[in-house]
Parts: sequence; C-alpha cells; structure tokens
Amino acid sequence: MRKEIQTNLKIVDLLNEWNPFQLTNASYETEIADVIQAVHELDEPVKLARKIQDIYEFSFERIIPLENCLKMAEELLTIKSNDSCSI
Repeated sequence: MRKEIQTNLKIVDLLNEWNPFQLTNASYETEIADVIQAVHELDEPVKLARKIQDIYEFSFERIIPLENCLKMAEELLTIKSNDSCSI
C-alpha cells in the first residue's frame, strides 16, 4: 500500500475518533476529506488548526475552540511527519 494511502487512513481514524461536536452516529466524511487535503498542503500547526476550524464551522455553523483544533492539527502533522520519515 502506498505511504500516502496509509497516512490518509491513519488521519481518517484519528478524525473519526475526534467527533468534535459529540454527535451520535456522527458522519464527518466531507470534513475529513477536506482536512486530509489541508494536512497535505499545510505544515504550520496554527494555520492547519485555523483551516480545520473553518472546515467544521462551514458545515455545522458551530465553532470548535481553536485550542482543540490546534491539538488535533499537531497530532495530524505528527502522523504526516512520521509516515513521511519512515523507510
């Protein structure tokens, strides 16, 4: 399996566990796809956090606190970094 696909699957798993609005039967497929794209485009945690906040706010018209998004951005960038550095 290509590294990028493995990375994306790890990102999907993490974002599915996150469930920022504590919805029952949550379905965040559209937002997750947008976040995956952002992770591959951005390397700065604060910029990624703001992008994540914007993605979810656009869909749900609710704001996730930036500090929550920043924590998630750092975890996502760690996944990206670890997978790109492995041999």
